[in-house]
Amino acid sequence: MSSLAGKIDFKRMRHPVHIIITALSMFYLGKNSFRNIALFLRIVFNIKVSHTTISNWCKSFAPMFDNIRLELISALDFNSDEWHVDETVVKINGIKYYIWFIVDSETRFVLGFHLSPHRDSPQAFTLLNSAKELGEPRSIVSDRYAAYKVPVKSIFKNVSHIRVESFKDDISNNIIESFNHQFKTWYKTKQGFNSYTSANNLISTFVFFYNFVRPHSALNGMTPAQVAGLNLTKSQKRKYLLVA
Repeated sequence: MSSLAGKIDFKRMRHPVHIIITALSMFYLGKNSFRNIALFLRIVFNIKVSHTTISNWCKSFAPMFDNIRLELISALDFNSDEWHVDETVVKINGIKYYIWFIVDSETRFVLGFHLSPHRDSPQAFTLLNSAKELGEPRSIVSDRYAAYKVPVKSIFKNVSHIRVESFKDDISNNIIESFNHQFKTWYKTKQGFNSYTSANNLISTFVFFYNFVRPHSALNGMTPAQVAGLNLTKSQKRKYLLVA
């Protein structure tokens, strides 16, 4: 069961499910503002939804999607050559926070993230610890930031730690750099987050759409989850809101 706060289903919603899913897809797969999404729904579907309502949808359904992730992730395989870790900055109420990500090199699947006001070894430990049950790579790749050294060694004892000077200068690390670029492109349209809880919910759902919904050209039009072994029937896709 998800630890996030919010709704776990579509019960007692005024608007049809397909309208809500359309709004969420526009928000998490594109660069649309809540006002632009509201305008789109009014023009295309002749349905009037306030931008505030759409904002609430995008935050509120995080536990529902997280529960889907928890249900499906055990069927996926992340025993690969490399996992890549990195951190970047976001703002919450104007205050700097760090968002830590870990990405599987073979599937491009985001294995986990950790949001914290601190940039130190305990945060790297939390990130790596959250992914340790998902599989074991041959190596974990990071930049030369020292915070990763002890956590990698203590959590993944049989895994080598590759420390590169810069992800941007090393072609083998374009994976994490590519993901960071997509995340920052989405994040910049939000102009920061209002609270830690809403930031955690929004980022969690962004990662879900990135892993399970968005087709990736670098993966031959598949999602990271599909590359990791997810193979659902049409009825299962409808159940999990992963419509083909």
